[in-house]
Amino acid sequence: MIPAQVIEAKRDGRAISSSRLRDFFSAYLAGEVEEYQMSAFLMAVLFRGMDARELDDLVEIMLGSGASLDLRDLGAARIDKHSTGGVGDKVSIALAPLAAELGVYVPMMSGRGLGHTGGTLDKLEAIPGFRTDLDLGAFRAVLEAVGCAMIGQTAEIAPLDRRLYDLRSVTGTVPAIPLIAASIMSKKLAEGLTGLLLDVKVGSGAFMQSEERALELARVMVGLGAARGVETEALVTAMDRPLGRAVGNTLETAEAFRCLAGGGPDDLRALVVLQAASMARLGDSGRTEPDAIAAAEAALDDGSALRRMERLVEAQGGDPALVSNPDGFERAPVVRAISADRDGRLARVEPRALGEAVVAMRGGRARLGDTIDPRVGFLLCVEPGDALSHGDLLAEVHAADEGAADAGEVALRNAVRWDDEGGPLRPLVSHRVTRSGVETLPAG
Repeated sequence: MIPAQVIEAKRDGRAISSSRLRDFFSAYLAGEVEEYQMSAFLMAVLFRGMDARELDDLVEIMLGSGASLDLRDLGAARIDKHSTGGVGDKVSIALAPLAAELGVYVPMMSGRGLGHTGGTLDKLEAIPGFRTDLDLGAFRAVLEAVGCAMIGQTAEIAPLDRRLYDLRSVTGTVPAIPLIAASIMSKKLAEGLTGLLLDVKVGSGAFMQSEERALELARVMVGLGAARGVETEALVTAMDRPLGRAVGNTLETAEAFRCLAGGGPDDLRALVVLQAASMARLGDSGRTEPDAIAAAEAALDDGSALRRMERLVEAQGGDPALVSNPDGFERAPVVRAISADRDGRLARVEPRALGEAVVAMRGGRARLGDTIDPRVGFLLCVEPGDALSHGDLLAEVHAADEGAADAGEVALRNAVRWDDEGGPLRPLVSHRVTRSGVETLPAG
């Protein structure tokens, strides 16, 4: 196997045999294919794609590179959720304990930020002491005790994907549908799940910026799960504005805790409730959606989901007091209030600009191995549709120093869109994709 020949074949759009793909990736894990060669291959996949057989091979190669969990003895449904990535997407932090409160085990294995999008692991690690690096034995122990556990990809699970994930983040190859699908599904299929919920983001702040591509990715992943006996469902959700009001690791984690306490922004609560209900239905096909939604709302309002999150944080080494007191998180050294510079009605805030600004402010990774500052980010004080006057508060920029705050302010002002500058927003949730097909959901 000569690496350059495999790269050239994909560059030229030729199919690569199963054996050559397997040899190529095995050589990469063994250090015989260089990072720059794998980067070239990933870029070729971005432009040329993979056919169905190549994609299926890649999933199997990733799965086969590590171990798989066997959780059948838990005696209840095991349901996980994965988002394709967005700006302000802190849903998983509130969702895991809430879905567990509805009666399913949630073995959640998450990732770090990719490109301009935030990662659940980085948000969880904003909690002092919280460990996301549990081995599979400790992961299982927390899952049994709490009903949910939230960790990063371990050395045992799909180590090939773990290396490719970090490389994709810094080489501009994240949006490739085959790479997204193989990465997500290899990890999830190794978790010993009975069901999987996918949140496929669409819009200017997502990797899938068109509805057509979002639906294509959803169909591909649902098919991969169904073919391996895991009941898989996807929701297509909006990412043409940040989700909620917080963007940045500490700020988002605090907002997720407020959602668990029955508060938080309306769009965040609505999405958390719907996804928890969907996970409950995947765990019990006889459960109706209205019943599951009502149960999820009750678990937020009566504090039971919040108390389960406290148990989870304590079990994984974090400070549980922050769950009920998110104001206790350490703040950034500079917090600058930004006011509107005109009268008008706010149409939206462009999410990608804020996500890229957080990375530039060292709240995300521009290069492999970068250390991040979890405190930096943005806290929006308005939402689409609000009528504003000159001088009204728009947002806060949380930064490490005045220079970073200056850059954050510029990014925020460039991201603001007024009613005379853009069309209508996408519905928060537009489609549900199952193995039976695509369902368009009613707006609202």
